[in-house]
Amino acid sequence: MATTRKTIPKKPLREDARSTPRRRFRPVRWMLRWVFRLAFVAVSLVVLMVLLYKVVNPPTTIYMVSEARRLGAEVTHTWVRADDIAPVMLRSVVAAEDANYCNHWGFDMGAIRDAIEAGGNRGASTISQQVVKNTFLWHGRNYTRKALEALITPLMEALWSKRRILEVYLNVAEFDEGVFGVAAASQHYFGLGPGALNATQAARLAAILPDPKDRSASRPSKYVQRRAAGIRDGAATIARDGRAACFE
Repeated sequence: MATTRKTIPKKPLREDARSTPRRRFRPVRWMLRWVFRLAFVAVSLVVLMVLLYKVVNPPTTIYMVSEARRLGAEVTHTWVRADDIAPVMLRSVVAAEDANYCNHWGFDMGAIRDAIEAGGNRGASTISQQVVKNTFLWHGRNYTRKALEALITPLMEALWSKRRILEVYLNVAEFDEGVFGVAAASQHYFGLGPGALNATQAARLAAILPDPKDRSASRPSKYVQRRAAGIRDGAATIARDGRAACFE
């Protein structure tokens, strides 16, 4: 007996299966997507760099490179651990630059208010802000740098110890034309290693930091001598009242 096969009719292709329309290009959405991606990459790189310099000593800085080019010679710079720096040097630079260093998270709001009331004629940058500027950024007054400094400073404060921040600061600060770091500075001015500095020498080095190209620690002007005397007293004060506890 013959069998008959049933033929199953093919379903017609749907319209959307035969021809898939192209997605409409949206330039604003495309641009925003890439802006977010680039921002994510930039933030990740900054976090990684801050984490790296928590344990690795910065070999150089943008400012050191620019000064070497300007001078047409290598700058003098030798890294030294905080343990090999005289403790009075650490206290002196805090007394000179940021007396409330142990009491803030990167920004001294009291100093900022005082600077605003003084009409911007006085500085309010903390040691932490100066480390961010000297280590990760560039010198110069512009809003981009200030904005980046404001973002990186609290991140660094959260990831680094206060002693590490101070160690990096003393190793990248400029003490004379082409002379960077306290090791090079103590040898340049006094023929000593940074661990052998006494209270007067440490105070003089701290006194020249705001204007190192026009001040000398070995041939101090009357102004530098007066400022150094005040710094020496301030260093002794913060040692007594506990404001040096976070880095000692």
